[in-house]
Amino acid sequence: MEKTSKKDPVLKIEDLVVAFSMYRKGSFRKERLEVIHALSLDVHAGEIVAVVGSSGSGKSILANAVLGLLPGNASVEGNIEYKSAPFTKARQKELCGREIAFIPQSVDYLDPVMRVGRQVQGVFGTKEKQEELFRKYQLAKDTEQKYPFQLSGGMARRVLIAGAMMGQPDLIIADEPTPGLNLEMAMETLQHFRKMADQGAAVLMITHDIDLALNVADRVAVFYAGTVVEVASTADFLAGKEALRHPYSKAFIDALPQNGFHPIPGSQPYAGSLPSGCLFADRCPNRDDACAGKQPEREVRGGKVRCVHAS
Repeated sequence: MEKTSKKDPVLKIEDLVVAFSMYRKGSFRKERLEVIHALSLDVHAGEIVAVVGSSGSGKSILANAVLGLLPGNASVEGNIEYKSAPFTKARQKELCGREIAFIPQSVDYLDPVMRVGRQVQGVFGTKEKQEELFRKYQLAKDTEQKYPFQLSGGMARRVLIAGAMMGQPDLIIADEPTPGLNLEMAMETLQHFRKMADQGAAVLMITHDIDLALNVADRVAVFYAGTVVEVASTADFLAGKEALRHPYSKAFIDALPQNGFHPIPGSQPYAGSLPSGCLFADRCPNRDDACAGKQPEREVRGGKVRCVHAS
């Protein structure tokens, strides 16, 4: 198993750009649709980084870009390192499923012609471990003999989680792991992530449910329109919006049901027509001429933010 220095991140992403070559609607002309822009993020051993943001902000594309699972019409630029070395296609093939575990958002990742017990065991697992995990996730004994089409959505989700937990991965990438689970099981799953992080794993968890994530995460990365606008400690999110740095992070907190569900006007910009400068400027009450310029990521009060006005 590869080693990494405690001070170096297990996963390091720098200036990631992901674009798709697509035909324009009603045309035979292709356009380059950039959906991830200058995105930087890292995850260290022993921590859970929760990725939050509205639908369409690029969270799942990030996971697929890291693991080399994007379709053929995608192009990827920037640097992705795993344990301080470039995460090449050869390393992806070698390490994914062994020391890197992935819990996909879609249950379509299950092989439709293989019984799920055998899928969970994989190449490196054992039947005993698979049975233990099925009991843990309340999957009946006969579930192992079923095919994916015979499972409910919640059962399929639990099978995917069980498959990721077969070994002792050094990196876990979980893309929306809790939909279809009741509250008790969702919390148990997240606590399992917490236990694995406490044992030294790095966990990147993409989630729509920030309330659950705050129970286990160490840091929270806020996505907007294809990039990270803020990375802050969980303590800052629990302290309330005044402890945060970016106007979108504050608006995101205000829009939660327990805070009165105060939405802001407008919507995320379309990937094909991004504004120059700050991507949030058109919706921000604090915008001025400085927002039209470059928005480099900088450290503010122990967190990272892309906003010239953050202080």
